[in-house]
Amino acid sequence: MSSLTAAEATGLLGVKPATLYAYVSRGLVRSEPGPAGTRERRYNAQDVHALLGRQTARRDPEGAVHEAVGGALHWGVPVLDSALTLIAAGKLRYRGQDAVTLARQASVEEVAALLWTGDPGGWAHLPLRARMPLQPVPHASSGSEALAYALAHAGAHDLTAGDTRPAALPAQAARVLNLLYATLERFGRIPPAPDLALHARLARVWNVPEGADLLRLALILLADHELNVSTFTARVTASGGANLHHVTLAALCALQGRQHGLSVVEASELVTHAHRDGPARALRDAARRQARLPGFGHRLYPDGDPRAAALLAALEENFAGHPALSAAQGLAALVRAETGERPNVDLALGTLGQVLGRETDDAVTLFALGRAVGWLAHALEAMLGGQMIRPRARYVGRME
Repeated sequence: MSSLTAAEATGLLGVKPATLYAYVSRGLVRSEPGPAGTRERRYNAQDVHALLGRQTARRDPEGAVHEAVGGALHWGVPVLDSALTLIAAGKLRYRGQDAVTLARQASVEEVAALLWTGDPGGWAHLPLRARMPLQPVPHASSGSEALAYALAHAGAHDLTAGDTRPAALPAQAARVLNLLYATLERFGRIPPAPDLALHARLARVWNVPEGADLLRLALILLADHELNVSTFTARVTASGGANLHHVTLAALCALQGRQHGLSVVEASELVTHAHRDGPARALRDAARRQARLPGFGHRLYPDGDPRAAALLAALEENFAGHPALSAAQGLAALVRAETGERPNVDLALGTLGQVLGRETDDAVTLFALGRAVGWLAHALEAMLGGQMIRPRARYVGRME
């Protein structure tokens, strides 16, 4: 591919090197090693010129509506301002704080309060541990289905759901998150435990007390990831005036896609296959079926997903030698040797679920519980911003 030096790329874009590196981290500009024997990187010229075109479009938005900017909603455009999450230089940060460091030290409640209000100590004033009266809902066959039923019902019948005063929104977010955990307690047919920390409630529902701290770690690492499919859905839905229950329901529905939340199912199945038949055969069969390797690589993390690295390291510390973990490590070693790619968070979550003896679908529930914190944070930011997200369409159909 045609490539540019860092000086050429930054010169064209009119940005500093740090901004160029941020574009690479976000997957907007591809990079590759420079000449042999040097530490230089080269940057895809087509990507740089595409970014240059987008800069022009932002300066002339009316004209941009009529321009042929194919793929405008694909990996990078539109760009929305947000003070919540930064993915840059191989790191994930929540309101400027390193997410991996937070996952090692903080509670789920503290991270939720940080993302919702900017104050990690503010959780003590939110109803995150209130007793939640639940209404009858249809019988569900999975945890994520139970969450969907509860959100739909509460969104229609919770008398406080329509309170969108700015001062009331963090408490509303807490009610929604508390509802999710209370719903799982009822789905698991165990008495509610509102006085427990959120991660401990989940460990109790799943009967995995030995995995409670690993669940806390995973929930925090999953809390937000910028404008992924489900989070963008939450933000758009909130900008249209929907209440937080329905915003979360919309995002939960968006999570149910093979290229998003359900990719963890494929990664979990890959670990199962590797444990049964060995990593080489498992990877070969996966590549034939899916034309990719589930659980590996991430466009926003060219040098490896820090969430996966942190979670897999914690699994090694607590469950060294477990068959599922050994299978995942075998997969990671083979893929790294053959392609250079490293595990992403899907492989780590799939492995965690198997180490804890949970069903494959439970990994999706864990994903939803963790990401709900971010969905709600983006919904609050959109509501407080007061602007509807309403892109224009560029008509390419027939004219009679």
